[in-house]
Amino acid sequence: MFIENIGQVAINVKVLSRAKAFYRDMLGLQHLFDAGPHMTFFDCGGIRLLLETARDPQFDHPSSIIYFRVTDIEASFQAMTAKGLDFEQNPSLIAPMPDHDLWMAFFRDSENNLLALMSEVRHS
Repeated sequence: MFIENIGQVAINVKVLSRAKAFYRDMLGLQHLFDAGPHMTFFDCGGIRLLLETARDPQFDHPSSIIYFRVTDIEASFQAMTAKGLDFEQNPSLIAPMPDHDLWMAFFRDSENNLLALMSEVRHS
């Protein structure tokens, strides 16, 4: 068995309509389809993102951190801030690497899940 790539990531949400609006309007992800009253799907660069309300208490918990790759973290930060998004951490250099610098900025979605923007800035 060989893993090829990530096919889908699921995020638990409390209010599906609110989360759908956040991911569509604030993050600008392309909405793909809804599946019944508990699930909605988005495309994120070829990876399907599932937002789902937990129907069982054992699955009702915050998600893992998803890192959204952006080319220009400062421009993305400014655009999202202009839309009203409050960041917990402004764009910051996380790790200087031999061929690039890793930058991240952290924020929460409408359901209080921690998310991040990440940018790998190549050295000139």
